[in-house]
Amino acid sequence: MVRCIPALVLVLSSAAHAAPAHDTYGDLDTLLADKGLITRLGDQLQQARLSVSDQASGLVINAMAFLGVPYKWGGSSFETGFDCSGFVRAVYEQSVGKVLPRRSDEQAAATQMIDRNELKPGDLVFFNTMRRTFSHVGIYVGEGRFIHSPRAGAHVRLEDMRLSYWNSRFNGARRVLLDTPSESSASVMR
Repeated sequence: MVRCIPALVLVLSSAAHAAPAHDTYGDLDTLLADKGLITRLGDQLQQARLSVSDQASGLVINAMAFLGVPYKWGGSSFETGFDCSGFVRAVYEQSVGKVLPRRSDEQAAATQMIDRNELKPGDLVFFNTMRRTFSHVGIYVGEGRFIHSPRAGAHVRLEDMRLSYWNSRFNGARRVLLDTPSESSASVMR
């Protein structure tokens, strides 16, 4: 919906410029206001200007909706279950429309490295759980905690990164760079 807004603004702007000076339908602003379109358009524009922290909050809330979904190796959906990278990929795609690579090591390579002390909700945290770097991934939710799909027989859950198991296996933190509104609107217009 948000991606349609720049196109809608362009269409409305073109219609306003194309209308004759003595518009028989009345002033375009009045017409739009009478139909309630200015208010709805304003609301949509406001939503399009969500800050990164608002997007991260929404992403974390969406991730929490999957608590309890069973682990499934190679799984990438609510219906079948998730493995760690399938979970992260699904959350990002459903929350912000960003399609990440499928494997955790590929997700690490496709995102921006940050220091552990720079972590913000929505960032990715990586662990060495299978004797190789970036073999496990989760989504940081704040206060040293992350959400992930841990292993066979388990479910999507919250964990504390400061526990010795996770702390000793921590590989790094990454930030997913999201398109800016101007980049998103440019891709819609192409």
